[in-house]
Amino acid sequence: MNIRRASEKDIDSLIKLLQEVLEIHANIRPDIFISGTTKYTRSDLLDKLANDEEPIYVAVDENDEVMGYAFCALKQQPFSTNMVPFKSLYIDDLCVDSKCRGKHIGEQLFEYVKAEAKRLGCYEITLAVWAGNDGAERFYDRIGFKTKERIMEYIL
Repeated sequence: MNIRRASEKDIDSLIKLLQEVLEIHANIRPDIFISGTTKYTRSDLLDKLANDEEPIYVAVDENDEVMGYAFCALKQQPFSTNMVPFKSLYIDDLCVDSKCRGKHIGEQLFEYVKAEAKRLGCYEITLAVWAGNDGAERFYDRIGFKTKERIMEYIL
């Protein structure tokens, strides 16, 4: 397995995996997510691939086929008089192809992202997990993530 920055040739595979993730979210929250769609379009992905502030990393097999991805974004913490300014790497989306799970690809993707975050001078790595995505929560707990804050809702 190799992990590298995604390129234009990976777009079809990225869209396929984005569809997998979307269906998980649509099953959990059909009031928010629209089944049969994706988070990003082909055009969005082309823009992201060209943006060093939003790197996409892919785990590929020996045939250079995508087995998983990590969509990331560099963030500067908003400065206020009561907070220390710092840079963080936000994992916008992390997915391993359902056919490839159980092979520690997600952990290896995270280790790669962690090394990149250190190289880029980040203080932390953050991400969000939708309530009800128990598998993702267990995975992130297992690799060492801790709750920093919670976003709560009151549906009207």
